[in-house]
Amino acid sequence: MRNHTITTFILLGLTDDQQLQVLVFVFLFFTYSLSITGNLTIISLILVDPRLKTAMYYFLRSFALLEISFTSASIPRYLYSIATGDKIITYNACVGQVFFTDLFGVTEFFLLAAMSYDRYAAICRPLHYVTIMNPTVCRSLVFCSLVAGLLILIPPLSLGLKLEFCDSNIIDHFICDAFPLLKIACSDTWSMEQTVLICAVLTLIITLVCVVLSYIYIIKTVLRFPSAQQKRKAYSTSSSHMIVVSITYGSCIFIYIKPSAKEEVAINKGVTVLTTSIAPVLNPFIYTLRNKQVKQAFWDSIKRTVIVPKK
Repeated sequence: MRNHTITTFILLGLTDDQQLQVLVFVFLFFTYSLSITGNLTIISLILVDPRLKTAMYYFLRSFALLEISFTSASIPRYLYSIATGDKIITYNACVGQVFFTDLFGVTEFFLLAAMSYDRYAAICRPLHYVTIMNPTVCRSLVFCSLVAGLLILIPPLSLGLKLEFCDSNIIDHFICDAFPLLKIACSDTWSMEQTVLICAVLTLIITLVCVVLSYIYIIKTVLRFPSAQQKRKAYSTSSSHMIVVSITYGSCIFIYIKPSAKEEVAINKGVTVLTTSIAPVLNPFIYTLRNKQVKQAFWDSIKRTVIVPKK
């Protein structure tokens, strides 16, 4: 985002109403704290409990870490803005926020695709699961998800660094985001808009194809199971992942329904609140409440912490 006159931006936030700002602050602070606590709890349980050492929990730990990074790249800065009334963000800080929120966000999609492959291996290839999803493969899939996110981000980022800002520095959003920035750019944004859209669609298509194919094979395999109990167990191990996939893909698709950055971004603010604050809170609870092993590990850790052993 090249610029010779503008060195700072002003983030308008979600509302100018002082009373609403207090409610927004309380809500976002609560959801952010809950998100960090929930995801750190999952990470800690997986690290310390020997029963949670399978590939599925390795991916879940990586996903929880991504959720913490994603929400931390955007929410704390806005909370600071509400608390202090300082809506100014420097050019470099704005570029950094765009980069990290997009990187962590895109990486999540590729990691969800990797997690769907893990579910495929567990249900469709149970006898070979340990061999297929060995630690080296798991680490490689997580690393490749991060690299894929970075590669997807390079084309729009390289174009974005060439944008010029001269007329206005007011961003109609509560975080630095691609579309609101394009809206105030002086230079022609058509190529940038199309690049962002193409990269977003490419990410969605690649990852969604992996997810859909995995679940087609999973459903076909589960339907051949002889007992209803086996079917319920198979579906329960995948249902949490499917709920998270639905929330993540649904919100992202909604954001990119309108390709032009010159249109209103008010609705997208609400969707961004969903993806940056509400979804990171829901995901740990979705995985924990629907997973017996995680719940058991949680209660066992509570007992070890609270109950003092008799001497």
